[in-house]
Amino acid sequence: MIMELQAKSFTELQELLKAVDAEISRRETEEKANAKKQILELAKSYGLSLDDVLSKATTTVRKPVEAKYKNPNDESQTWTGRGRKPVWVQALLDEGFSLEDLTI
Repeated sequence: MIMELQAKSFTELQELLKAVDAEISRRETEEKANAKKQILELAKSYGLSLDDVLSKATTTVRKPVEAKYKNPNDESQTWTGRGRKPVWVQALLDEGFSLEDLTI
């Protein structure tokens, strides 16, 4: 195959490349259409509609985590104890407070 390509002119190779690209595009379209048909047939065999297939399987609603710590100087500032410590928590710890002092 490589020998055959080496014998071709630059123009012939460009035309071959265009033909290959066109064939790849045609086959991709054909493969996608076949896949879509198979998916729809499989869904239909299980009694599923297209909306059933495309909808999210389950939606979980997460309950907000309750705060465990609050700022004694500003009670609107709270922290759940998860993730990085807020600046106000670190500042109070640096002042000598402990996390137990900030517990709600």
